[in-house]
Amino acid sequence: MPGTDGIVATERICGERTCSRVIAITAFDVDDHAFGMLRAGASGFLLKDAGPDALCAAVRAVHAGDAVVSPRVTRRLIDRFVHRLPSPCAPGCHLGELTSREAEILGAIGEGLNNTELAERFTLSESTVKTHVGRILKKLHLRDRVQAVLYACRTSHKDR
Repeated sequence: MPGTDGIVATERICGERTCSRVIAITAFDVDDHAFGMLRAGASGFLLKDAGPDALCAAVRAVHAGDAVVSPRVTRRLIDRFVHRLPSPCAPGCHLGELTSREAEILGAIGEGLNNTELAERFTLSESTVKTHVGRILKKLHLRDRVQAVLYACRTSHKDR
C-alpha cells in the first residue's frame, strides 16, 4: 500500500463511522502487527495461508457482526492482554445485567465456541444463539466477538 500501511488504513476506514468492516489478511504473523490491526478497529485478522473456506467464513462472520482472529494469534492475544485488562468490577462493568443464560453463553464464547457449537451445547437454534450474542454485546457495550472473548477471559480469569 503506497503511502500508508494496513494499520493506518484500518484506522481511517473504521474512524469514518461507516458500516464498513475490515478483515486484515497478512503474511506478518507478528504480535505487534496483529494487535495493532485489532486496536485500529479491524473485525478480523487472518494470515495469508488461510484457505479459501476460511476466508469465505471470515467474510460471512464479519458481515453477520462477529469477529474472526487467526487461531495462531488468538491464544497469544489472550495471554498477552488478559492480565492488563481492568478487573470485572471496574466502573462501567455491566456483567450483572446478563441473564444466567447469557452469562453461560458468554463463558462458552470465551472458550472459543462459534454459534453452531453454542447452539449444540445449549440445545438452541442458531438464530436464538445470535440473539443472545447480540444482547450480550449490547449489554456489555462490546463492539464484536473478539471483545466478548477478551471480556469472558478477563472475568473468568478473576475467578481462578
